[in-house]
Amino acid sequence: MASSPSSFNHGYVYHVFLSFRGEDTRETFTGHLYNALDQRGINTFIDDEGLRIGEEISQSLLKAIDESRISIIIFSKNYANSTWCLDELVKILECKKEKEQVVCSVFYNISPSDVRHQRGSYQEAFDMLEEKFEDNKEKVKKWRMALTEAANLSGWHFSNGKYLGNIV
Repeated sequence: MASSPSSFNHGYVYHVFLSFRGEDTRETFTGHLYNALDQRGINTFIDDEGLRIGEEISQSLLKAIDESRISIIIFSKNYANSTWCLDELVKILECKKEKEQVVCSVFYNISPSDVRHQRGSYQEAFDMLEEKFEDNKEKVKKWRMALTEAANLSGWHFSNGKYLGNIV
């Protein structure tokens, strides 16, 4: 027996939270995914990057993650360039452990192993992050561990608009 979106939402404000790097996927994959979910009556949180001020992740964004039943992380080339995305990722994985939030990964025009091992554009991002956060190496270590953990979750791989298969 299939559950309706409203019965699935019991105890949560959102069915789905989307974590993504706007410049990479807002107008393509993430935008299409959001519209498809919304058309099916699935209450989905999508961040308006225009509301971002400063470098700290907002409490309202952390609350939205906490109030979601499912988080979908859309890894893309520049995801690791955003400390907001990395902080979201850490919070999502905390909710996975503490609240049994369902977490799915999408690898969009990026290899899952590049995310898992921080290679390619992820290595470049972490070279800059390690310099920028040289006084807070624990934070950078936490981001690295979160990326590895999330990349090891089951998910989907897309490249150049083509579905390449499930990641298990």
